[in-house]
Amino acid sequence: MRNFFVIFLIVFCSACNKFSFTKKENFQQLDTIVDFTSVDTFPSFTVCDSLIDKNKKYNCFRNTIHQKIGKELLTYSLSTKDTINETIFVDLIIDTKGKVHLEQLNSSEKIKTEFPELDSLLKLSVAKLPKIYPAIKRGIPVTSKYQLPIKIKLEN
Repeated sequence: MRNFFVIFLIVFCSACNKFSFTKKENFQQLDTIVDFTSVDTFPSFTVCDSLIDKNKKYNCFRNTIHQKIGKELLTYSLSTKDTINETIFVDLIIDTKGKVHLEQLNSSEKIKTEFPELDSLLKLSVAKLPKIYPAIKRGIPVTSKYQLPIKIKLEN
């Protein structure tokens, strides 16, 4: 009986490497590198929401926002003594709820002195934009920034 126990103990100890008591890591590695300079889905208006192609959807958003802001700005009468042909850049922030905020207006000193009310007119125009769906990154709505170029061309 004693010999049987010794043989059993030797076989058991030599067979222990066949049994693994360590926990195996059987999970898929997550992609932890996130590119914050791009989004999976661009912000969009209701009219652009039916488009599937990413570039077409972006172009629809871009064209719609340009048309809406341009149309709104044309309702205001701006006049000057000088001829102006410049482009200003308006930085817009679209938050996770789809609200648009005017972050910054980049324009020349000439534009700032000729049209001091331009920033308030732009804020009113931005406030009148229709509902915007926010940008999506990995299935989560994210805040995005859009730079809107506006061409100002006035002749006396």
